[in-house]
Amino acid sequence: MQGIKNIIFDLGGVILNIDYQKTNDAFIALGVTNFHELYSQFKGSHLFDNLETGHISTADFLQEMHKHVPAGVTDEQIIDAWCAMLLDFPLQRLQLLQQLRQQYNLYLLSNTNAIHLERFNQILMESRGIPSLAEFFDKTYYSHLVGLRKPGTEIYEVVLQENGLKAGETVFIDDTLPNIEAAKKVGLHTIHLLPPKTILDIFRPMAV
Repeated sequence: MQGIKNIIFDLGGVILNIDYQKTNDAFIALGVTNFHELYSQFKGSHLFDNLETGHISTADFLQEMHKHVPAGVTDEQIIDAWCAMLLDFPLQRLQLLQQLRQQYNLYLLSNTNAIHLERFNQILMESRGIPSLAEFFDKTYYSHLVGLRKPGTEIYEVVLQENGLKAGETVFIDDTLPNIEAAKKVGLHTIHLLPPKTILDIFRPMAV
């Protein structure tokens, strides 16, 4: 971390525990037996990309999903299934962010969508009494609000330019290799966080 002044964190798998299988299982429980195929199909049709870049609304997303779930399934059930992947915010990770912020400028850069943003802030409030992840960062960047997503290099450049950051003084932490490779292209230092390691392992001396 010598010479580093700024840290950009990914969210899912880095700060927030996630489990994609739980969303698959939740849709199967609703009667969508081929969700793995459907998810691949939606990736190909850019449904999820469009949701994560804010190019379609929550209502549009739900309308599309209703075509693939049994009759009688409600919007709320679809939303709950879609959010089942979002688990918890381990307390030590949040405490670590508070400690790091005393020495570094901290930023959050997440590929997410309006549905998940509302839900994970709800999880944070209900579990920790904190209304928003914004409490831990100098600024948060969510793909659906920026209109760009990783691994496109533009979204990294937005973070750097808007905050007057030098790439050489900034480290980016993510659990997804394409996102790490894209960050390197714009000159960021990177840490590819692979399980079972967590950010506590990276910053162990500062962890509580």
